[in-house]
Amino acid sequence: MVIIMNPEATRENISEVIKTIENVGLEAKIMEGAQQKIVGVIGDKTKLGSVAIGALAGVDNIVSISKSYKLASREFHPQSTVVDVAGVKIGDGNPVVMAGPCAVESRELLLEAAEIVKEGGAQFLRGGAYKPRTSPYSFQGLEVEGLKYLAEAREKTGLKVVTEVTTVEGIKPVAEYADLIQIGARNMQNFGLLKEIGKCGKPVLLKRGLSATIEEWLNAAEYIMNEGNPDVILCERGIRTYETYTRNTLDLSAVAAVKHLSHLPIIVDPSHGTGKWRMIKPMAFAAIAAGADGLITEVHQNPAKALSDGSQSLTKERYFDMMNGIKKLSRFMREENLNPIIEG
Repeated sequence: MVIIMNPEATRENISEVIKTIENVGLEAKIMEGAQQKIVGVIGDKTKLGSVAIGALAGVDNIVSISKSYKLASREFHPQSTVVDVAGVKIGDGNPVVMAGPCAVESRELLLEAAEIVKEGGAQFLRGGAYKPRTSPYSFQGLEVEGLKYLAEAREKTGLKVVTEVTTVEGIKPVAEYADLIQIGARNMQNFGLLKEIGKCGKPVLLKRGLSATIEEWLNAAEYIMNEGNPDVILCERGIRTYETYTRNTLDLSAVAAVKHLSHLPIIVDPSHGTGKWRMIKPMAFAAIAAGADGLITEVHQNPAKALSDGSQSLTKERYFDMMNGIKKLSRFMREENLNPIIEG
């Protein structure tokens, strides 16, 4: 449930509400809106018993939240959240692009790729230093060495860095070098990892699991937020279905669904969503038209020689072509005041 405070409620009024909630063994979370403060109640609300919260000074209204995910729900936080990642805002209406190779293969290749990504207009450099692969014999990444190359690329280009963490032990080194920490699809329900990520103090990019429902995905975000980290960005990257032509089935309806159910920003990964470079540009356009807050795509100088995911990587020329189209589409949507976001 959420307790909506009157706009004139004093700090003392809010403190009394929080004290009342905590006295019965429940947890209180405060969210500040433009006009009023909201106190979220986490836990079994039956513990309140006959406690008359609504009679406390400054309380305007009490709304029950039916969702299993509380902090991530739009009921708890009606206004859309904008996540600030080292000065880059995600969710403010201007699509953000994250691009780069699937894996950090070498210092030279990464620095060259970073220059391409920067020139094309993206704000983030993506690249895997730790690479969990289906086969144990596939390239597993350069680990800490790769993280250092990503940090060097940031110094040279000004791009922010997003990279994946795969284990609890890996959180500390990744948090040291990355601006945005990615939780991959295979770890979406690694609850121990999610809890620790929630304590690390860095914004998190949470990819949808291979066969996860939207509710399961939002509950995974809840694990992170419940540990004190509100800066979660969701990423639709395709789910596993009966279709075999594409690597996954890119569920763009998830963008509209998330915008209705949650206040968290959402981006789309057309690279993993399709597995085919030819499909990345049209799916990227469709994602932005559907209201996505950004994209994450794979770019490689020579996809045929990439150590991983070459078939779904854009060349420099194709990346530039896609980015030119994204800029035009975004400008058109702003000028025409087209807002596909579903709220309420």
